[in-house]
Amino acid sequence: MTDKQADLAGPGISTYEEVAKILPRDYSSLLTPRETMQALYGVKNYIEENLCRELNLMMVQVPLIVDRQSGVNDMLDRDGSRTPVEFPCGLGLDKPIDAQVVQAATKWKRMALKTFDCQVGQGICTDMKAIRKDYFLDHDHSAYVDQWDWERAITADQRNLDFLTDTVRRIWKVIKGAEEFAQDMFPQLKDPKYPGLPQELTFFHAEEILDMYPDLPRKQRETRLVQEYPAVFIYGIGWPLKDGYPHELRAADYDDWVTETTSADGRPMHGLNGDILVWNPVTQRRHELTSMGVRVTKETLLQQLELSGQMELVEQPYHQAILNDQIPLSIGGGIGQSRVYMLLLKKAHLGEVGVTVWPRELKKICTERNIHLL
Repeated sequence: MTDKQADLAGPGISTYEEVAKILPRDYSSLLTPRETMQALYGVKNYIEENLCRELNLMMVQVPLIVDRQSGVNDMLDRDGSRTPVEFPCGLGLDKPIDAQVVQAATKWKRMALKTFDCQVGQGICTDMKAIRKDYFLDHDHSAYVDQWDWERAITADQRNLDFLTDTVRRIWKVIKGAEEFAQDMFPQLKDPKYPGLPQELTFFHAEEILDMYPDLPRKQRETRLVQEYPAVFIYGIGWPLKDGYPHELRAADYDDWVTETTSADGRPMHGLNGDILVWNPVTQRRHELTSMGVRVTKETLLQQLELSGQMELVEQPYHQAILNDQIPLSIGGGIGQSRVYMLLLKKAHLGEVGVTVWPRELKKICTERNIHLL
């Protein structure tokens, strides 16, 4: 792909001919299905316990469905291309509830900080399940999504890159520890074909990556980057870069991608958010693990809604809560559970660690490649 505009359209490889080209041909799982489940739940417990310890979080319940009128569903981007599953519910009601299956708990979590009386420095973590029906289904995109969606109350003084960076490093410490935990459980995961994760992340601004690879669209820039730096955090996702395009579309009403910042070498940048990406040695591809950021203030919310042409959203309860200072300032993110399991357990496909629907075309390709979906 060489079209930068097309690269913003959404996740997934786009055709099964391309999927067939990229899936490994010499693959053999290092774990049986039984061992996979044992390792998966060991890693799950390790991450939940240690993430809560590192960020001072508590595990809480999280909705699977929300009221459409509340405005708390995650719309994922700002171009309207990925819409939630909707249905009426409430037997006997004159006007049924317009329910939506969540796409993520991003906005709900910030309101939940008030519900659970989280003070500054305290937060929540959820075992979130969601449906994203508008994904192209390939080896690392599924219609069924599971995440550790977390949120933490902060002060205005903590809305800066240093605090964001420290939080990212704490999360990476947990992921790296989970890798070592899994390999202690099943030593065969220490396979020389698949190098382990680096101890530290390398941090880049989206603008810096554009300078490094000015002619490449976003996904190809990321691929080139993680081939050289196998674990990175990319700051500033959502702000239009100097080529006229954002590194990736971001919704206007949770992460702050407009706040002006300064790079380590003194250059002006934008955005208090970002993604952790790694090089996956099994699939030989870029692999996104988490998206996170400092959340909008009432000022940056209005600025981002204006830039996105979505000012009509301001009347929704979630947006009013921000505008009227009724919910805390916060930082938060979503860590993809199946993405983490796939990486740490050296799997070639999400379907080896999670159970969902896959198209016949993809199942056939996987069978030919010795990839056994659950």
